[in-house]
Amino acid sequence: MTISMSRVELIALIAAMFATIAFSTDSMLPALPEIGRELSPEDPNKAGLILTIFILGLGIGTFLTGPLSDAYGRKPVILWGAAIVIAASVMAWWAPTLELVLVARFIQGLAIAGPRIVSLAVIRDVFVGRSMAQVMSFVMMIFTLVPALAPAMGAQIIDFAGWRAIFLAFVLFLTLIGAWVILRLPETLPSDKRRPFRTRVLISAVQEMFAHPTVRITILVQALSMGVLFSMLTLVQPIYDQVFHRGETFEYWFGGVAILAGSASLVNAALVVKVGMRRMVTWTYIGQALISALVLSLFLGHPGDTTAFALFVGWQVSVFFMAGLTMGNLNAIAMEPLGHIAGMAASIIGGIATVLAALIATIIGLAYDGTVVPLATGLLILCLAGIALMLLMARIEARQAA
Repeated sequence: MTISMSRVELIALIAAMFATIAFSTDSMLPALPEIGRELSPEDPNKAGLILTIFILGLGIGTFLTGPLSDAYGRKPVILWGAAIVIAASVMAWWAPTLELVLVARFIQGLAIAGPRIVSLAVIRDVFVGRSMAQVMSFVMMIFTLVPALAPAMGAQIIDFAGWRAIFLAFVLFLTLIGAWVILRLPETLPSDKRRPFRTRVLISAVQEMFAHPTVRITILVQALSMGVLFSMLTLVQPIYDQVFHRGETFEYWFGGVAILAGSASLVNAALVVKVGMRRMVTWTYIGQALISALVLSLFLGHPGDTTAFALFVGWQVSVFFMAGLTMGNLNAIAMEPLGHIAGMAASIIGGIATVLAALIATIIGLAYDGTVVPLATGLLILCLAGIALMLLMARIEARQAA
């Protein structure tokens, strides 16, 4: 399909919609201590629920937004999602109790799936194959850069106007995206290609999706990739603070790491057309497994070593780099045979992968003992599982091609 927007502008808009997730989570990190002291002084750790409840809402919303966009078009779902996020952000800004903030955050997550997930379907409407993977790589570059800036932006907003003003920043961000979509993005799903929002139709689409072995495996591998990233994000601040005693400068180190890792998507965009999506993912998993094994071996004998900060930072860069080399390719692999049900496919793939990744990160996070060892062990196991699944996919596809 051809549209009037330039390729660069479309990539920028999709990247902005992708960035809503990172901005809505990472910008909150510097606010958690203040939120805990103000709204839950008896148990400040409850402030962390602001992140997990948002991801829960996102996972549930992910299952709904794709089918809705297949039935009613891409633009209406994006715009309604943005409008609900804006309303929920105002509610969170006003909320006098932690419980009401959590309700607002759940609604935010539920609704923000509209811009985030439907943007995948827009890409699939316009591009196919390796071109789609290349576009995804550029989009993922922004996805990895926004986390670099979000904590520092959140800290600046807090210093200037307090932690509640972060929610007003969400209002501004989503308002700008909504206006951009209204003014510039054409509807990419023609009326004659829409699928009614009926249970029978949805079940049929799910059955068709899971009939593809490649799609099934890709969902699991994507969950592992997201699990690696979420696990690092969950534990990176406590490790900076408790292991290396650098909590006060965390957002600056975090930002620098994410900026360095942002080049991964450029590397992927340059190589994926020549190398192929599957090889890029497999090689990346092998590389991360080797790095995680090295980190584990070095910290295993000295779990509280505070002299290996540079090693940890390098490992963090490699984990973020891995996200840029795998997530876009895995999305493209899974979506490739599903263009005619792109919205449903984006929802199911994203929903299952997000929920599984959140469970993985929760398990690894709960294993944290004040050292780097649980994180390194968890990531090594995830990478070995990813390698096994990619090799299984290669065998199945070779057998089908024979």
